This record gives sequence, structure tokens and C-alpha cells, in this order.
Amino acid sequence: MTFTRTIRNGLVIAAVLVGGVAIAKEGVKDPQVKARQELMATIGANTKTLGEMAGGKIPFDATAAAAAKAALAAAAAEIPAKFEPQATDPVTEAKAEIWTNWDDFVAKSEALLKAAEAADTTSPETIGAGMGAIGGACKDCHTTYRM
Repeated sequence: MTFTRTIRNGLVIAAVLVGGVAIAKEGVKDPQVKARQELMATIGANTKTLGEMAGGKIPFDATAAAAAKAALAAAAAEIPAKFEPQATDPVTEAKAEIWTNWDDFVAKSEALLKAAEAADTTSPETIGAGMGAIGGACKDCHTTYRM
């Protein structure tokens, strides 16, 4: 996979994740589900910021990139705690398999945390190099555990 293709794939994944979370929050009643969706929105927004810097859609800003990386990693670290209560809501996109395959779900969230922590935010090129791992971790979990 070429570097440009890696960046493009990361940007596409980020756009899908951000769009899906924004739609999912409409009409949520359960506060635990709403908190999970807000966490996912934080992950999506920070992934989008990094992806847009990597792709040249917004100007590179080292301070903003480092802040997005830190916020992404902090949110990724919260995933297990936010999802531990088996809360449901008619609007949720979380599959019941999260709780029946808890160890795998947690492992997938840890993969996102590791990818976020490993991201190098010193330049658009280094951000782009890390976007494949970040986007891949998101996609891996969403493919299995999101409706």
C-alpha cells in the first residue's frame, strides 16, 4: 500500500466514523448510551483533525496535532469503562456481541489506544503514516461490534 493510499484510506474511515456518530446521537434516551456515543464522537473528531492535517485539507499545526493525538488516546482509554454497563437504547448502534465477547472488545479498544499513542504528530507525513493503524483499529472494532 502506498503512503498516499494509506492517508486516503485513513481519511475515508475517519469521515465515515464521524458521520455515523453524529447521526446516531439523535433521539438517544439512555444516558449511558449517550455517554458512549459522545466518547465515539470525540474519537471521530480527533481522528478527523489528524486525517485532515495528514491529507492537507487543513493546515498542519503541531500543537493542534499533539492535542488531537492526546485527546484521541485519552478517549480510547475510556472505551472499556464507558461500554462496561450493558445499556441499550433503540438508537444505539452497539451490537450485543460487545458484552458476550468482552475480552475481544477490550482488546480491540486497546489496539486503538496503542495506535493513537504510537502516532507521530511532528509532520503531516508522519501523521499520515499513523492514520492507517488508527483507522484500521476503528474499522476492526466497528466491523465486529457496530450495527
